[in-house]
This record gives sequence, C-alpha cells and structure tokens, in this order.
Amino acid sequence: MRAFELITEEIPPLVHSDSGEKALKWMDEFRVTHLPVLKNGNFVGLVSESDILDQPDPSQSLDHLFQHLPRPFVFADVHLFEVLQLIANYKLSVVPVLDRQENYLGATTVFELMSRIASATSMNEPGAILVLEVNVVDYSLAQIAQIVESNNARILSVFCGALSDSTKLDVTLKINQLDLSAIIRTFERYDYQVKARFQDNAETDDLKTRYDELMHYLSM
Repeated sequence: MRAFELITEEIPPLVHSDSGEKALKWMDEFRVTHLPVLKNGNFVGLVSESDILDQPDPSQSLDHLFQHLPRPFVFADVHLFEVLQLIANYKLSVVPVLDRQENYLGATTVFELMSRIASATSMNEPGAILVLEVNVVDYSLAQIAQIVESNNARILSVFCGALSDSTKLDVTLKINQLDLSAIIRTFERYDYQVKARFQDNAETDDLKTRYDELMHYLSM
C-alpha cells in the first residue's frame, strides 16, 4: 500500500496567513494535533498544537508566529511502512504527502492508517491469535506456515518483532481458526515455544472490542 492511497480528504491544510487560533480550532474540530501549512500552494511545514500553545499571542498569523516550521512528509510512492516510521520518529497525528517534485497532494492521519492496517491484517476476519518465541537463526516462515496448514488452517497475517537485548523473535500469527489446540500441539512437537494464545470466543471478542474502542477514540 502506497502513501497516495492513504490520503484522506477530511484534513484540510492551513495557509501561512491563517492565525494560530484558527489552527487550534481546526485541530480540535478534526481531532488531530498537527496540520500542514501551505504558502502559495507549496508545503512549508507542519504546525503542532503544542508549538502554537507555546506562543504568547496565537491570534497572530502563522508566518508571524514561526520563522520556520518542521517539514516532515512522505513521498506519494513510498510504502505504508515508511509512513508508520515517520509517525513513530516524530510522534505525528498527521502526515503530509508530496509528489517527487514536492507538490502537496494531501495528508493522512493516524486514524486512517489504523483503519487500513486493520483491513490489511485481517483484524476483522474470524480467527485466533498465536504468539511464538523463536530464535532468530531458527526462524522459518515456510516451516511455520507448513505447520499451520498441516492442520487444515491458514495464516491470515503475521508480525515479527525482535526482543530487546535478545537473539529471539516474537512471531504473532492471526490464524483462521478459533480453536488452536491441534496447531499448538503440532508447534510443541517441533519444539516451538508458544508464548501466548488468544483463541476462545471471549478473548477474540475482547480483542475486537478493544480495537473498536480504539477506533472510536481516534475518531472523536
């Protein structure tokens, strides 16, 4: 998924002559803490709620309040993961999207990204979650998939995360079965360490409920 596919029309850009007060009002209205700023149609930077609140007189225009604004952005053709990396690095609620000539195309939000990730990772598909702890040198997605498929199941999505100060990985699998008992027994026969499981209806419903609550909070 590319950045241009993530652009949402719900977030309008400010212009440099807008006041800090207008920016704060829009941030409150759209439930974000950042907004892109344009000057003559060109992207000049991203203004944050905290930066405006630090100003003694937010009724003044943005170009009066700020000589320079930070310019975090992504190019339209980059992958979703690069967008996520920028959000993590700069703690952004909004990410501007530009073409390779640095023309402003629009912006995406954390809420939009979470919605797309949920769809791409089969969050709403029925199934259960299994977490394996695997030595980095032993990790083989082909073998893991073979074990799951040998039990007449399939992997809907997979995430890998390195454990800090360790040579191990957490491998999180979303599997299209609610009952993981047979799959877990097979993994254990192959000496895999099953770190966690979320498989019964209550746990699955709780996971979806928590996801729905997060989506509701982000959209408020």
